[in-house]
Amino acid sequence: MSKILVVDDEAIITMQLEERLHAMGYTVVGMAASGEDAIEKARRLSPDLILMDIVMPGRLNGIEAAQVIIGELDIPVVFVTSYADDAIIEKAKQVRPYGYIVKPFNELEIKAAIEVALFRKAAELEMKKIADAARARMPPGTTPGAAKVSEAEYLNLPEIKTVLLKDIFSDIVLFLYADASVKDPIFKFAIEAGIKKGGRLFFAYHRSVLQKYFLQEIRNGELFTRRVKKGELFFLPRILEKCIATLPPASPHGSLQILFDFSDTEEFADIIAVKNLILAKKEAGVPITGIIALNMADLDHNHIGMLSEGITKIIVSTGKDTTISFAHPSFPAESLTIVPQATLDDVVKKMLEPVILSILEKPISGYDIVHEIHNRYKVLIPQARIYTYLYELQDKGYLEMKVSGKSKLYSPTETGKKYIRQRLNEFKFVFQHILGDEPVVPDKSA
Repeated sequence: MSKILVVDDEAIITMQLEERLHAMGYTVVGMAASGEDAIEKARRLSPDLILMDIVMPGRLNGIEAAQVIIGELDIPVVFVTSYADDAIIEKAKQVRPYGYIVKPFNELEIKAAIEVALFRKAAELEMKKIADAARARMPPGTTPGAAKVSEAEYLNLPEIKTVLLKDIFSDIVLFLYADASVKDPIFKFAIEAGIKKGGRLFFAYHRSVLQKYFLQEIRNGELFTRRVKKGELFFLPRILEKCIATLPPASPHGSLQILFDFSDTEEFADIIAVKNLILAKKEAGVPITGIIALNMADLDHNHIGMLSEGITKIIVSTGKDTTISFAHPSFPAESLTIVPQATLDDVVKKMLEPVILSILEKPISGYDIVHEIHNRYKVLIPQARIYTYLYELQDKGYLEMKVSGKSKLYSPTETGKKYIRQRLNEFKFVFQHILGDEPVVPDKSA
């Protein structure tokens, strides 16, 4: 269990972080409210990672404290701050932090930043071991330059790939993951897509924070959630049978979309029973689709063979060198395509307008659009670009803005909804024309 030191002068922030970190399975070994206090506690407690605010009272700010800690103790630091202007970011970059999170944050951002930082640190230590071993094997008289060539041969990293899926709720998909930190953004988007599609959506899980993001949908009956505690998995088939029995017949809302996450695989026989029931119901004509997800850390090839039997769509995420991205239904891809992440970067950055328009379906802030694009495509877009386009749409009467707390939420007007549909149709027409697909005439009546 990783040990984390939290550094922030606002007591409410440190309390929130401590509560959320404990819920995620981390150990908070201490809290500090100044740069000097952070250095002292880092020396004494030897945490695995530090979440560090930047602007704090005292002689040292967070950047200066991080410089001492990283230089002296080699402990990874992730900045958590309200400041994101260029000057502060440039100063922060000089101390080589392992992450930079802008407040307000959420659990997914914190967990992803921590896991990436810990993974990066572990990779650096492994690379150092390999380099040290390579130097130790050097024959007497070998020059240091030769060792560098040898290191390069060992340290080639895999190219990052992105997996694009056309429609997550068109069949039963088996999703096997080795790193739990990659699943939550994927599941969040899967739930959003399922709610948008309609019908009943059933999310069962061992451990998850995602239900907090869909409280309104749960209250409205659009999403049914069930936590499956250890020893209770055998109840799930009965609940599933009840859901199926109460589906309205011959109705657009008569389909059942499932998202089952089995992060605890000790009750493997019960997991197989659930999978077999789902496949049997589908074979019998029940309109059931969705994702069965498992942490494959403790599974061997026999387990995986039993899981995959009868399921034709199987996605495996082996670690952080692979990103799984569910393509937005406005831009259908093939059922499964793998492309370099750099290609996705180019497309999203150069074709930002349809990407933003596809997200403007409910009230959302520019800040949340930035994070939604990053969650979907792992592409970072400057907030200035997002807000420039939002202001332009607002000036034309296509968006209206409302203040909610400290956030400005943008949502389409009735005229804006028609404009967005028309623009997305035009983009689809152009894409199909460029690719030589069957042309589709844009909907002029929208």
